[in-house]
Amino acid sequence: MTTGSRSLDSLPPALIATIMTKLDVSSVRSAASTCTTLRSSASHLLSFLPTFHLLDIAVSVDLLRPLLLRQNPHLTSLKVDCDRLNDSAIEILLCPSLRELCLYNCADFNGKLLSEIGTRCPDLRSLCLGSVAGKRGRSVHISELEELLSGCTQLEALVLMFDVSLFLHRNFAQVWALASEKLTSLEIGYISSVTVTEMLSPNLGAPQSPNCIRPSILSGIQKLCLSVDYITDAMVGMISKGLTSLTHLDLRDAPLIEPVLTFDLTNAGLQQMNQYGKLKHLSLVRCQDFCITYFRRVNDLGILLMADKCANMESIYLSGFCRVTDTGFKTMLHSCSRLYQLRVSQGTQLTDLVFHDISATSLTLTHVSLRFCNLLTNHAVINLVSNKDLRVLDLRNCKNLGDEALQAISTLPKLKVLLLDGSDVSDMGLLYSRRGLIGSLVTLSVRGCKRLTDKCISALFDGPSKMELRELDLSENPNLSDNAVLLLAKSQVPLFELRMRNCQHIGDTAVMALASMQIDKDRWHGSSLRLLDLYGCGGITALSFRWFKKPYFPRLRWLGVTGSVNRDLVDALARSRPFLHVQYRGDELRSDQWDCSDSAYVHDYDEVHDYDEADDELEQWLLEGEIDHDDEEMGDAENNAEVGE
Repeated sequence: MTTGSRSLDSLPPALIATIMTKLDVSSVRSAASTCTTLRSSASHLLSFLPTFHLLDIAVSVDLLRPLLLRQNPHLTSLKVDCDRLNDSAIEILLCPSLRELCLYNCADFNGKLLSEIGTRCPDLRSLCLGSVAGKRGRSVHISELEELLSGCTQLEALVLMFDVSLFLHRNFAQVWALASEKLTSLEIGYISSVTVTEMLSPNLGAPQSPNCIRPSILSGIQKLCLSVDYITDAMVGMISKGLTSLTHLDLRDAPLIEPVLTFDLTNAGLQQMNQYGKLKHLSLVRCQDFCITYFRRVNDLGILLMADKCANMESIYLSGFCRVTDTGFKTMLHSCSRLYQLRVSQGTQLTDLVFHDISATSLTLTHVSLRFCNLLTNHAVINLVSNKDLRVLDLRNCKNLGDEALQAISTLPKLKVLLLDGSDVSDMGLLYSRRGLIGSLVTLSVRGCKRLTDKCISALFDGPSKMELRELDLSENPNLSDNAVLLLAKSQVPLFELRMRNCQHIGDTAVMALASMQIDKDRWHGSSLRLLDLYGCGGITALSFRWFKKPYFPRLRWLGVTGSVNRDLVDALARSRPFLHVQYRGDELRSDQWDCSDSAYVHDYDEVHDYDEADDELEQWLLEGEIDHDDEEMGDAENNAEVGE
């Protein structure tokens, strides 16, 4: 290290600084931990770094302060996980030079964050705020939203991923008249349909001449993504009429009770859709979070009326349309010649006939999702794979699909993501995939495939072929045991995410095998895993927790375990590794990857996630001097667990 430092000392500081400007924040701090020369250069670099993205770990305000230097006038893009921050970090986070600001997990912030952004960041072009005031005792006032909208006059994209009904004020809709005229993209985590209708009403805003028709205050919006209480004809009609430039519409609801006619979507509402013919992406989703409900007032006629104006559509997502039959879906496919992404969920009347002659169409589908379409059989998949450009295929909960379908899928040369949860595939079916698509596949989910055994691991990983697989979900498979994980560890495949929740025969041996797994001779044990879900695994005991300490699993960021194993050990682990998200209540880890965000669904899987060692070294640098104490605390918890046993 001394020789290396001397050689670096001989280089011009400007040259070192130029090289380090090519690195992200994690890599800069990683380099800084190696020698004095790079540490000095890193400190200087942080004073003029234009981009600061730190999303993989959530740091405290004390750890963030030396990283985010207030005297940096060149900072234009800031993205931070604020899970361990509150209002005291506002002064550190905000500066006038920012053009892009993304603050996630802001549950401990009050509405002051909004007003301060409006005051301190007048040149923002893009703003994303997640979970603001989500914790009990936090609040947001309408005046704080006013200051945000009136202060950020250059805003082009706004994402408020929280419940805006927190703004309990009758003038909430009118406040949007203050929004930037340049605003083209708006996304809101939750808002009532009545409020949306009011916001887009042409009568909203300053009084006009009786003969003057005033456009919607958000008439420049091109992309609109909303989660609402009910998707209604009135709201859809107002959106279609008022937003003349709309190209991307994403509406999602989750009714508490079965909607009445005036608070529901009907054929008449679909007929109003896309009046200007500019829509390229349409998503209409009815979730069943609170009750089993569908768009019962929409049938094939509604789809036919909408299809007349869908010639330019490139992406369609329909969920909950239980009365739409093959006639409606087939008409939609034949009307949308530019369609490359098709997603249908809860298509209870969708059958193989929809795809019978799909090879005769001009469609070039790359992303297809057919979830909970239980009438589909292997024949539908055999016809569907005529689209050789398919990269994402989601067939979760299509129970009638088996090995014949998987054999057809194995002929797809570009497939990156394959989700087969709840299907009837067997070990032999996975062997087909090994012979075909395993060289391209990045993500595979066979959750709840009851016919799979330990042999499925051999079927997947035995052989000389180079594998790109990085994410594997084996959850809820009753026949899976520690032997499967031993085979997996032996294969040395560098997985980033491994899910095995509710596998009753998975236990301590599996954890030890993964912890001891080496991808190559130069890497630490278990180094590749970023996410490991073992919730509900029947064989996990207190012994496993010893293997979650450093140096094992050094890059692990998400861990699912059963808290009832030993709550003291879970708490001690969370304290000893503060940047590790430990989930012990059964919630899915990062469950929104495929279900909540359409942008996530169309992720570019041609570029495999690049998980290097920078984040681990950044964590090590941030926690200098703290690790020893926390490890001792976890050791005490282990000893107490042994005494209890």
